[in-house]
Amino acid sequence: MTRLPAHLEVSGLIRLVESQGGTAMVLAKGERDAGTILIVTMCRGEDVRLFERMPQMDGTRPFLATKSQDPQKPEEFSEYLDRRRRQDPDIWIVEVDIANAERFVELLPR
Repeated sequence: MTRLPAHLEVSGLIRLVESQGGTAMVLAKGERDAGTILIVTMCRGEDVRLFERMPQMDGTRPFLATKSQDPQKPEEFSEYLDRRRRQDPDIWIVEVDIANAERFVELLPR
């Protein structure tokens, strides 16, 4: 299956967030066509989680929650994102503030 270029997927993601009443911001801009996309979700700045695409046995690539921010140690979440960015400079990180983030992520193409 042909993959949509990363910059177009991020653009569509931002439009979808805004159409659902949320806000989105690109924290890290990666490789234009083939960069990996990470989504940091929250609702009014709380319940911060990281979603990443995970290939499945059936060939789909859904976004799955891979990390949650500890409210007592928010710096650990930021440090984790910084480490990921250093390991893979092609990565895109998009921050999304939207109600019911898990439901929103389920709307995304697989």
